[in-house]
Amino acid sequence: MAPPVTELTDRARDIFRAVVDGYVATGVPVGSKTIAVASGLKLSPASIRGVMQELEELGLLASPHTSAGRIPTERGLRLFVDGMMQALEPSAEERATIESRVGYHGPVEEALAATTAALSGLSACAGLVMVPKRELALRSIGFVGLSPDQAMAVLVSEDGSVENRVIQLPEGMTPSALIEAGNYMTATLGGLTLAEARARVERQLVEERAELDVAARTLVERGLAVWSEDGARRPVFIVRGQSRLIDAAAAADLDRVRDLLDDLEGKQEIANLLDSASAGDATRIFIGAENKLFALSGSSVIARPFRGAGGRVVGVVGVIGPTRLNYARVVPMVDFTAATLARLMG
Repeated sequence: MAPPVTELTDRARDIFRAVVDGYVATGVPVGSKTIAVASGLKLSPASIRGVMQELEELGLLASPHTSAGRIPTERGLRLFVDGMMQALEPSAEERATIESRVGYHGPVEEALAATTAALSGLSACAGLVMVPKRELALRSIGFVGLSPDQAMAVLVSEDGSVENRVIQLPEGMTPSALIEAGNYMTATLGGLTLAEARARVERQLVEERAELDVAARTLVERGLAVWSEDGARRPVFIVRGQSRLIDAAAAADLDRVRDLLDDLEGKQEIANLLDSASAGDATRIFIGAENKLFALSGSSVIARPFRGAGGRVVGVVGVIGPTRLNYARVVPMVDFTAATLARLMG
């Protein structure tokens, strides 16, 4: 565990910041001579090397290969992000670029994709966004008997799309009961989403308002439960800008890049990661091995939830990039994008 920033001397903090800033800017180890010349610190290279050695012993810096220069460790980057980073707000041009994508007139998914692409371009990272699948309202519900113990549930949404699912019938279900169940569900549940329909049916069943026999009530419960669960498991997930992860520094390490791109293929795993980021209001920053999904590829994730009508969390937006990304610039950019998407979804 990294020591608190307050335990570092002013000199150590200045030198540590110089190493982080230099590494983020160039992607190469930072040497004491570079710091002595560029940082403005009135210290000799020998004095700076001594402090860098102390920071290395604390686990904040590391010496890669045989280089005399140092790079921040993941522990060091965490210390920097949590205690030393000075955020750089997006410029007027960057804000305008993001807002113009959100203002796209068309399907919400296309606006989300365009906004994510803009975030990717501005941050030089892979941009990503996840929102729950929008549940369409139902127009009609029917059941077609296939055998004594199976039927096809046919759900027609208000946009005309049709979904079919084979379901098991309760014992003793008759053709007339199937028709009765379909008519009842269409009459009472039309115009509702599956989640709303299920809630209404459960409420009516508890209050004994449904005028169906026992077998038909069981069919109603089973049919809606299957579809509600199925719909909830299919999020809309968009990734844009994967090629931006292959920068000049990453090109020298093809195995790392290959691992990262393989990780990106596991979209469900990333969706799970973003689900964890949606648990609160704050921006979540996962650095390298802090998240097992990106432990091998040496990458960081910055993600923030955004809210829609009623203040409910409706999605998560973020970026994936190398651990040496410019956190001070990218974190506020993700925050601004989340706030902009909240207006879109509100």
